[in-house]
Amino acid sequence: MSGWAADDQGVVTFPSGRRVRGRGLRRPAPAGPDPEFGVYLLGSAPPPVAWESRWLRWPDFRLPADRDRAAEVLHEAWRRAATERVELACAGGRGRTGTALACLAVLGGVPPREAVAWVRLHYHPGAVETPWQRRYVRHYPATRP
Repeated sequence: MSGWAADDQGVVTFPSGRRVRGRGLRRPAPAGPDPEFGVYLLGSAPPPVAWESRWLRWPDFRLPADRDRAAEVLHEAWRRAATERVELACAGGRGRTGTALACLAVLGGVPPREAVAWVRLHYHPGAVETPWQRRYVRHYPATRP
C-alpha cells in the first residue's frame, strides 16, 4: 500500500484505516508525496495535474451538479484509497472537501447522521459549511446506487 502517512498535512484516517488527504487549492500543496489520484470539486475545470484525476462540477457553497456522477467518483475515490494516495480538494478545502470527506466516512461505516461531526473532529472544525451540504451527507447512500 502506498497511502498517506497518518501525520501528513490534511490527511484523514477513516475507521477502516484508509487515508485520504483533503486540501484547499488556493494554498500551495503540502510537502511530501504527490497524490496518485485526485478528485477536484470545483465550479470550473481545475488546472492540469501530473496524476490521474476526476473533476466534479461542484459550485462553491452548493452541491454537486450531477449527484449520480458524484456518487460514482466518490465511490471510486473510496475504493482507490485502499491502495493509493487519494486527494480530495476544492478551492478553500472546507465546504465541498469536507462534504466529500463526510460522504467517504459514510462509505466507511460512519452513520450518516454522525458523519459531519466525525469529519469536523478528524479533518477541520469548519468542514461542511451549509445546511444543504449537511443534508446531502445525511442522505448519502452507503452503497452504490
